[in-house]
Amino acid sequence: MNQVRYDIDAEGIVTLTFDSPDGAVNTMSQAWHEDFIAGVERVVADKDTLRGVILASAKASFFAGAELKEVLRLSEKDAPQVYRGIEAVKAALRKLELSGRPVVAAINGAALGGGWEICLAAHWRICIDDPKIELGCPEVSLGLLPGAGGVTKTVRLLGLQAALPLLAEGKLMHPAEAKKLKLVDELVADRAALMTRARVWIGANPEPKQAWDQKGYTIPGGGARAPGAGAMLAVAPAVLTQKTRGLYPAPEAILSCAVEGTLTDFDSAMRNESRYLAKLMTGQVARNMITAFFFNLNAIKSGASRPKDVPKWKATTVGIVGAGMMGAGIAWANAARRVPCVLKDVSIEQAEKGKAYSAKLLEKRIKQGRSDAAGAAQTLSLIKTTASADELAGCDLIIEAVFENRELKALVTQEAEPKLAADGIFASNTSTLPISGLAKSAKRPDHFVGLHFFSPVDKMRLVEIIVGKETSDATLARAFDYVQQIGKTPIVVNDARGFFSSRVFGTWVSEGQAMLREGIPAPVIEHAAQQAGMPVGPLAIADEVSMKLSQMARKQAIADFAAEGTPYRQHPAFALVDRMVDEFKRPGRAAGAGFYEYPAGGEKFLWPELKRLFEKPGTAWDMQELKDRILYIQAIESARCLEEGVLRNVADANIGSILGIGFPGWTGGVLQFINSVGVAKFAARADALAAKYGERYTCPRIVREKANAGEAFV
Repeated sequence: MNQVRYDIDAEGIVTLTFDSPDGAVNTMSQAWHEDFIAGVERVVADKDTLRGVILASAKASFFAGAELKEVLRLSEKDAPQVYRGIEAVKAALRKLELSGRPVVAAINGAALGGGWEICLAAHWRICIDDPKIELGCPEVSLGLLPGAGGVTKTVRLLGLQAALPLLAEGKLMHPAEAKKLKLVDELVADRAALMTRARVWIGANPEPKQAWDQKGYTIPGGGARAPGAGAMLAVAPAVLTQKTRGLYPAPEAILSCAVEGTLTDFDSAMRNESRYLAKLMTGQVARNMITAFFFNLNAIKSGASRPKDVPKWKATTVGIVGAGMMGAGIAWANAARRVPCVLKDVSIEQAEKGKAYSAKLLEKRIKQGRSDAAGAAQTLSLIKTTASADELAGCDLIIEAVFENRELKALVTQEAEPKLAADGIFASNTSTLPISGLAKSAKRPDHFVGLHFFSPVDKMRLVEIIVGKETSDATLARAFDYVQQIGKTPIVVNDARGFFSSRVFGTWVSEGQAMLREGIPAPVIEHAAQQAGMPVGPLAIADEVSMKLSQMARKQAIADFAAEGTPYRQHPAFALVDRMVDEFKRPGRAAGAGFYEYPAGGEKFLWPELKRLFEKPGTAWDMQELKDRILYIQAIESARCLEEGVLRNVADANIGSILGIGFPGWTGGVLQFINSVGVAKFAARADALAAKYGERYTCPRIVREKANAGEAFV
């Protein structure tokens, strides 16, 4: 066995030590499965000479869970084989539980997913008391469920109501939280104490039994048949569907598995759990989510897009010019991560108004119990307000966050850039204007980069780093390090109008507006987008970003294209936007009127006049086609960005689309969506849409090349 070590000490205590030779963490690979089953069989064979078993890890963490590369290779036809594999591992875990010898999990580090389920097979769980350690079952975030006993055992330990948030939402626990829930039995200071206490407990408890194996055991709260459970279970499916829109099978499977498990005996519940997991593991949604939220996200976090030969860097003081909505949010992002910043505006009053945004967020945290007055005051003290550019002196990063106007940004750059520290970098928070053009105002364009934050900054995790023609590798690396320093997720793109995110974002918003112009009812358009998995409808989001601003950006782009001698691609949505802004004076939410009405103190609702002005009686529409249009138009434009070199890799496209644009997580992102449909099938469907709605649906060359070669976007 090379995945699991089997060591017996002089006291007759065997330690099964997980120590994968293939990486820094232990995972449930096929090799581990075989070694673990063999190790348990040996325990059973030797049990007459054994006093107990300790489950331990030689790694810094305890166990990371399933080997997800193997999951990506599965398909629906593999479900029976997957079910048998799950059952084999669970049979081994069950043999440990029923071996007649005490089993202790000595948890030295993170135990997640299958790793935590191994711990649940122990009669006693001891963990190092380190708040950095995470425990629990996050499988739902990857489209899976805890199928090695996680659902069944958590429900039997906590009851349905307490177990469901941990399982269906994938909530993780720190050791102290797990101890409070009685999922961890004992906390110790270090690894040495861990092993000492494990041996002591084994000596004092020679014949333990799991709770569910004890005579007279009942599920806490009584399970699904309990008098109070009916009301909760009557609304739970509807609440869940409201959140998932029926697009994420894992949460629904967890709810069903948890409830059904309380209606039967333990062993039957465990088999039922295996069936649910086998179906999810071999389904497309799990493959999509694992691709994006595990492999793509980890590639980004590990610095795949960061220049490799540049030393790590930390910002010590950050200057922010412009204390409006974006500047105020960026100031919060810095202060919340203990990075001192200087917030400048044209007057101290404006700068203080920007700082007040952070104060408001901190007040909310105090009410939620997530901070206290002293902590809030300390955070606010990290934001220094000013109306003088001289106060920016010595900042090693200055971020310009003023209005999207070239001339204004040039003036700000010329005033603030000279205040940088000797080797500092300057960033623009533009969302559309090409960085290379903005860098012309800088004395050191090689130290100039784009940092596109998303609104609201306190909630949006993504930052799009834009590399200009003269941006140096050192500047890019520092920008990347800074984004991670403030707890955000960086993607790196090359310079172009609209970059990646704004360019793709505009496609689906315009598509929704085009649908309205075609005569499709506004409520149908909004519902189609949400049924596809977008967070809100295109008309609602158009109001939020302001049609006036999008109109101004379009006019600027038309002028720029004309100056370059390049034709500007027209869109049927443009005429509708012009009518909304110029004829009806309804540019969006900020003006109090757009596609929606915004009554004071009430909920917004669609402007009733949309029906009279734009609906066309007898217009035929198909809900699936509307959903396809919303998703396909974004995927096509993303593939075009990759072909043109705006996007540098597939991971940035997938994660950027989900975290920045709101592309549905169930798809795995814009390019994984193409993979999941099948590249050739995607191209054929796009051709059908292009024939009906125009050349904007024409697939870029890269899609056809991959379709012809039988390749995917990786």
